[in-house]
Amino acid sequence: MSQKNFGLEGGRVSIVTPVYNGETHLAKMLDSVLAQDYPQIEMILVDDGSEDRTIQIARDYREKFVGRGYEYRIVQAEHKNASAAINQGLPYVTGEYLIWPDSDDVLKPESVSRRAAYLCAHPDIQCVRSLSYYYDAVTGERSEKADEQRGDLANTDLFWDILESKTFVCCGCYMLRTAEFFDIYPDRRIPEYGVGQNFQMLLPFMYRYACPTIREELYGVSIRSGSHSRTALTRAQEEKKYSDYEKLVDEIAKICGIRDQQSLKRIACWKAGRRYKIALKYGRKKQALRALCLLRKYGGFHLTEALKEIIWLYFVNEWVEEKVYPVYQRLVSLFSR
Repeated sequence: MSQKNFGLEGGRVSIVTPVYNGETHLAKMLDSVLAQDYPQIEMILVDDGSEDRTIQIARDYREKFVGRGYEYRIVQAEHKNASAAINQGLPYVTGEYLIWPDSDDVLKPESVSRRAAYLCAHPDIQCVRSLSYYYDAVTGERSEKADEQRGDLANTDLFWDILESKTFVCCGCYMLRTAEFFDIYPDRRIPEYGVGQNFQMLLPFMYRYACPTIREELYGVSIRSGSHSRTALTRAQEEKKYSDYEKLVDEIAKICGIRDQQSLKRIACWKAGRRYKIALKYGRKKQALRALCLLRKYGGFHLTEALKEIIWLYFVNEWVEEKVYPVYQRLVSLFSR
């Protein structure tokens, strides 16, 4: 347990949400916060330099939050990125528990209370998560198509599962004990990168603490074409994104104090796998081959699997590469587990 309380209020849940140009969806998210059946909530909304009516919509909700008995703060910042916006909000956090839902998603009415009750009943547990569901932002209809797999829900050691995309990082599903989070980030600042905020928020915490799963769908993820995660990237933008993630994970490894060779090799293998994927996508066969060699070096491929990959890489035509290769990759992933 943390040796500091950081002046936090027992039982209170702090919600820190970054928003950028959210005039079309912010109201729904704020309505879902107001609909919570939990009495102690503070809402910290950080505007990341929006250029639309986001701030006006946020201000229109001030009286509603006061009437509900919830603390409500709007923080305005220059446009940068989501992690920088999170950092603008963290200094104002006063709750015992912390969540950071996206501005275009929604919380079920019992979302906060179910997770807070679990942590209250299990003082030895520092984090808990729930499941999510996906819905169409236009029609409101539920979608069975999910961006992330759930993985082994019985597993509570989630650091590697999150890093290796074996389970979800869906931000609104997790609830952390704030004091333990600020033990990791005593300056109340996470590393700022343009590739999101969830790795920074979750991975150092998951490296230290177990995280059980409440097997209830308490968080709704909006599927909309204009969202940041679904915006098409150019080749240069995507390659920069991959590079930034590598730098971010290196920084997180330092924060976690990861020094053992087995873990460092596993991180190197994660990098090589991503390099292979993007090199193959853009037909960069030499880079893909180098990535395969790294995977072999760090134990990411057995020799027979590497040979198969090389054959596919150099001898398939474009139609096979486009239509058949993704199926092959899924089968390899399935049978290598």
